[in-house]
Amino acid sequence: MRRGHNLLAVGDYNQAVVLDVIRRAPLGLSRVEIASDTGLSAQTVSNVTRRLLDTGLVREGGKLIVGPGKPRTLLQLVTTSRYAVGVHLDPTVVTYALLDLAGDVVADHRTLTPSAADPDTVIAVMAEEVRALLAREGVAPERVLGVGIAAPGPLDSAQGILLDPPLLEGWQHVPLREALARATGFPVVLEKDVTAAAVAELWVDSDEDRDNFAFFYYGTGIGIGLVVDHDVLRGASDNAGDMGHLMVQADGPVCGCGRRGCVGDLVVPYRLVQRAVTAGVLGPTASVDTPLDGPAEHIDFDETDRRFTEFAAAAGRGDAGAVAICEEAATHIARALVSVVNLLDIDHVVCGGPFWRRIAPVLRERIEALVAGDPALIPRHPVAVESSTIGEDVAAVGAGCLVLDQTLSPRPSALLIAG
Repeated sequence: MRRGHNLLAVGDYNQAVVLDVIRRAPLGLSRVEIASDTGLSAQTVSNVTRRLLDTGLVREGGKLIVGPGKPRTLLQLVTTSRYAVGVHLDPTVVTYALLDLAGDVVADHRTLTPSAADPDTVIAVMAEEVRALLAREGVAPERVLGVGIAAPGPLDSAQGILLDPPLLEGWQHVPLREALARATGFPVVLEKDVTAAAVAELWVDSDEDRDNFAFFYYGTGIGIGLVVDHDVLRGASDNAGDMGHLMVQADGPVCGCGRRGCVGDLVVPYRLVQRAVTAGVLGPTASVDTPLDGPAEHIDFDETDRRFTEFAAAAGRGDAGAVAICEEAATHIARALVSVVNLLDIDHVVCGGPFWRRIAPVLRERIEALVAGDPALIPRHPVAVESSTIGEDVAAVGAGCLVLDQTLSPRPSALLIAG
């Protein structure tokens, strides 16, 4: 539990502390309980809660009877007082999620990623979709705290620039944060997609069992979000989590990076579709005929999405060829995850992303068994491999949670005095 400070100079921090403990108590908390949980004085709690009531962020709810004396009034979060919008830019699909103040998804929406390589066109479409989403739900712009956008890396978080995402042609050095803020009129937070997914899991499920976990992101590409001691690991430039170039097959095909056997090049959806076409599991198509040892350029991601659904259905029916391809993919993924588990000593792997749910019935249990039985696994504790309960929206939800986190979560760093 975070503790507060009884200094007037940190009023905003104390407000975040109080708001955070109220948010985590759905039935509400009394002022006495808030003071006990936060370490703040009764007077400070009274002052802070008065401000929160005045701004409509909390309300007085029921009464709490504790022995003789006057019942205590419970304070509850007004979840519909403010909202956040999360957007996830994937080469295949753009996902939009509207979150209330509790982080619950009020509405979501998906569109195919515009094929135009001109980022300005795509950003304009995003802004229009955000406006349409708010209009459909009757949310006034002044009740929106901001927009979070999750995007493939690498990115420059300080400048809000998308640097050179490998599967988004024409998106080199795009000032995405500033451009989307200008187009929507809202403050914008930019985060790497795999990190946003990990943030979503922390926000939705903050149980102690989730103190150390990895989020295996399975979308058009793959990546991994990392959480250690309940903190998201972002790295020196906020680009942690690029696991695609972990080598898992010494004699594998040549990756675009020039090395052989990189896990990303072996298991991403369009590669599995290619193998399914080659094996006769799926009928031929001219749209996913990139050589297995060639670069991932000019892929028709819309058709890959459709054909991957067919492939996952075939594997689910027990088609021998599709199952064999999935077995091989599970082996590669498990080897990469063992390296991550060994490095960080995590005990949970949460899997999700736009393509995961379709293939999870075939892959999840197999990956968990392969991780547990790998002779290279060092930690002796069990490693659970689970599917995200959030679903395909996980990165968009995480992007929205980042906006809420900046508003609701107390940050000790805010107490530092700039020189």
